[in-house]
Parts: sequence; structure tokens; C-alpha cells
Amino acid sequence: MFSRKHIRLGDGLYERAAAAAAAAGYSSVDEFVVHLVEKELAALDPGQIDAEVLKQLRGLGYLE
Repeated sequence: MFSRKHIRLGDGLYERAAAAAAAAGYSSVDEFVVHLVEKELAALDPGQIDAEVLKQLRGLGYLE
């Protein structure tokens, strides 16, 4: 899932992200940051949200 691309976070920001990730139950800071980026990108492209929701509903058997 993760490539070897890196994003640098300042020490303070990383510590805040680590604390938030732990409190929210994420297995790692990477997982937490990926989720946040995906969420923000989806908010910028509402059509993508609809397609993803439809895909999930089909996968669950609610739609054909």
C-alpha cells in the first residue's frame, strides 16, 4: 500500500500526529496520515466519493 515516497513532518507535528493516531486506534502514523490525505482529497472531488460509495455498496451486496 505504501510506496517509498516520503513526506517530512516537523518534530512537533509528527508527535501530534502520533498521539492522534494512537488515540484514534490507527496502527501507525503512516496509516493515520494516509487516511487524512485520502479524506481531504475526496472532499476536493465529490464525484469520487459517490463512485467509492457505489463501489462499496456493490461490494456489500446492496447494489447490483
